[in-house]
Amino acid sequence: MENGFDRKKLRQIRELIIFTAIIIFVLLYRNEALNAAAMLINILRPFIYGAVIAFVLNIPMNFIEKKLLKKWNTKKADKLKRPVSIVLSILLVLLIITIVVVTITPQLGKTAIELGNKIPAFLDRITQELTALSVQYPQLQGYAAQLQDIEIEWDSVFAYVWQFLRTGMSDMLASTVSVAGNIIGGFMNVFIGFIFAIYILSGKETLQSQGRRIMAAYLKPKREATILRVLSLLHRNFSNFVSGQCLEAVILGSMFFVSMTILRLPYAVMVGVLIAFTALIPIVGAFIGCVMGTFLILVNDPVKALVFLVLFFALQQIEGNLIYPRVVGNKVGLPAIWVLMAVSVGGSLFGVSGMLCFIPLVSTVYMLLRDSVNTRNSKQNIKC
Repeated sequence: MENGFDRKKLRQIRELIIFTAIIIFVLLYRNEALNAAAMLINILRPFIYGAVIAFVLNIPMNFIEKKLLKKWNTKKADKLKRPVSIVLSILLVLLIITIVVVTITPQLGKTAIELGNKIPAFLDRITQELTALSVQYPQLQGYAAQLQDIEIEWDSVFAYVWQFLRTGMSDMLASTVSVAGNIIGGFMNVFIGFIFAIYILSGKETLQSQGRRIMAAYLKPKREATILRVLSLLHRNFSNFVSGQCLEAVILGSMFFVSMTILRLPYAVMVGVLIAFTALIPIVGAFIGCVMGTFLILVNDPVKALVFLVLFFALQQIEGNLIYPRVVGNKVGLPAIWVLMAVSVGGSLFGVSGMLCFIPLVSTVYMLLRDSVNTRNSKQNIKC
């Protein structure tokens, strides 16, 4: 018994020493460690994209395979059900993207044309106001005369322009080549990731079985069960968050479309689609759609833009207090205060991707901590 206890203690001490050594090494060589991590992420970027694409497509694929094609039980069903589900999932996502692009792009072009037509009239009005001010305040004419008396050293101006043409244009050309290379590299990463995602979806059961066999070979049953439980919680929370966020975005966009149609506000379809699309970003996304929608309506009619702002804040209260907690909050099992913290921390660290990832991550940590606290309190007969 003592030997077994001593071995357990020695193993724990050894693991603690190794962990401490790794932490000290990372702190001492943090710049090198960050560079190595960045290089590794850059190498694995296509496969990270593929994993994300596979995870998103897996949600509609499961629904299609288990619900829509549930009664398809012929001999060919076992071989064809998965490919058909993958193709239909891809077509569904492409259809949603097409609807967003086709709805928003023409209206943005039309608004840009309207804005271009209204700018000259706006400048004429500004000119008239300035002329009226100069008549009303004669001292402004004296300031203008002083400005006209200022001599401009044209030789210095030409020298500066020539220097810009020599150095700035070459830098601009290099930047253009760099941006083009980044765009091409991004498309290649997405394309490779898409192919990788199809492979993942086609053989996800095989990959799951291989992962469990590896854990069973190298981990003890208790640790294996813990890891599987954590992974199961992560998968469930991420899936529930994505599906809940999409459903919440559709509901919010539909509310705006119906309300704007009743109030006869312009761009009802486009603003509804725009807000539904931006609402995929938790909490702050709808406000981005509000700013863009307000600007589009403001070009057409300032009074209706004010009405739209009042409508937005009214619907935002309904969405924040009734829809979001029930549709998204209940699915991820995270109180509103922790949702706000997850969005703030995730957005500060990793931008939009951090906002999307931190809610299910914090939800998983919250559930694990809650279960651990409840287990410890029940063992000690503590009632809260």
